[in-house]
Amino acid sequence: MVAKTEAAQAEPADFQMEQWPFYWLTQFTGSYLRRIELGLKGIKLDVPRWRVLMTLRGREVLSVSEIAVHAIVKLPTMTKIIQRMQADGLVISQQSAADGRVTEVVLTDAGREAGERAWAVANRIYRRAFEGVTKEEVEALNALMRRMSANLAD
Repeated sequence: MVAKTEAAQAEPADFQMEQWPFYWLTQFTGSYLRRIELGLKGIKLDVPRWRVLMTLRGREVLSVSEIAVHAIVKLPTMTKIIQRMQADGLVISQQSAADGRVTEVVLTDAGREAGERAWAVANRIYRRAFEGVTKEEVEALNALMRRMSANLAD
């Protein structure tokens, strides 16, 4: 049994929206997505393509299913995104030699270049968001978010 902490025990009578961590997570996510959408528009990309490019960044190959999990997108939706990106010349999808049921995705040279442009946009936003935040605070935030995500995992 998981021990409950005082922070985890919000009572309805005591509820104050600004004290609810999910409120701030949602506010942050909304602000971040608005900024990333605007930045990506300037380089003729969108958030779904950006998620694929960032997921494949530094990786040789991933399956469509793996990309969908990392990008938090349903598999049928990710399949359509990959098809559009293949038509745009950003990725190549191919049947896995090891398992014919698996579709693997790799970046093309154009995809790697688009990924570098997208990374520059994302990095500018990252620097702005974490201005005045220490490396240790970022590490603590990552650890906390990892733990909370594990708590909610199926």
